[in-house]
Amino acid sequence: MKVFYRDGVKSLLLISALMLMQSCGFIKSKFGKGGKEESGIANGEITATARKGFKQTTPAGMVVIPSGSFVMGQADEDIASSMNNMNRRVTISSFFMDDTEITNNEYRQFVNALLVDSVSVLGEEEIMSKYYPDTTVWKKDFAYSNGDPFVEYYYQHPGFDTYPVVGVSWIGAEYFAKWRTNLLHDFQNKEGQFNSTGFRLPTEAEWEWAARGGRAVAKYPWGNPYTMNAKGCFLANFKPQRGNYDADGYPYTGPANAYNPNDFGLYNMAGNVAEWTSDAYTDNATAIVWDMNPQYNNPDEPRKVVKGGSWKDIAYYLQTGTRTFEFETERRAFIGFRCVMDNVNDRGGARARRR
Repeated sequence: MKVFYRDGVKSLLLISALMLMQSCGFIKSKFGKGGKEESGIANGEITATARKGFKQTTPAGMVVIPSGSFVMGQADEDIASSMNNMNRRVTISSFFMDDTEITNNEYRQFVNALLVDSVSVLGEEEIMSKYYPDTTVWKKDFAYSNGDPFVEYYYQHPGFDTYPVVGVSWIGAEYFAKWRTNLLHDFQNKEGQFNSTGFRLPTEAEWEWAARGGRAVAKYPWGNPYTMNAKGCFLANFKPQRGNYDADGYPYTGPANAYNPNDFGLYNMAGNVAEWTSDAYTDNATAIVWDMNPQYNNPDEPRKVVKGGSWKDIAYYLQTGTRTFEFETERRAFIGFRCVMDNVNDRGGARARRR
């Protein structure tokens, strides 16, 4: 009787689970039409379903950022009274994002590849002047500062391999993303695979959604409104205590995976180096961009949005909602970048995933 009772309970639980999955549309989506290979046309009718063989995997060094909706814009007082970052609700589709800023050693693979494969097309002068990091920024960006050691060592020395690359313009960051896309597509073509979507810079809205880590009103990526934890340890690399650069653990930049990641698994979305986004800058972005995957794309505007703050900035610039800009050709000792890739395998929102 005990065996019969136990087996009966298991059967009822299985039936209940199947009914629940059916009501949520799970069985239909997983085992319904499209579960077997289709030729496309049969018996004079179109029978085409999803093509087989494509599965988008998470690219190396990236994490999945889910879709979601949040109130974008200034997360705290607008100290400068600029009125150029008013709050509005936006919705973002899912994408992949580098869990750290692009490092010196990662960017070096790009430069070395150009010097080997693209000299005949671009020319060595263009490669070195446009895409090779400007190491002199450590001296030029700060008047009367001894940046000479970093000029010589920061990009080339193995001791800085895992530190974020700097001295790269917006144009250089865009070209890196295109090269990275071609590198992946070339491999996929040789393996007879469908091409993944390409790498690119994140939009301002994508960057801000990712920085908040799913926390709708987060002032900082770690959620709370303070820059220190309960033990008195700083949570990012910036300019604390009226200029005590060393108080947070690193007087200049730190390793790209320093400090704890946010709830999406992203490191240094505040501080260390500020980051390029794909958006052109305009004061009235709130009024002109759409609320679904917003982006202000204006190739005639040389100013590009920079987010996140850096090792030399005060806490205000570390806030998720603070926005500033730099000219696309400028290269700075405090601006780096990371890439994103569209996630075409998971376009459903949170409600769709619960059904």
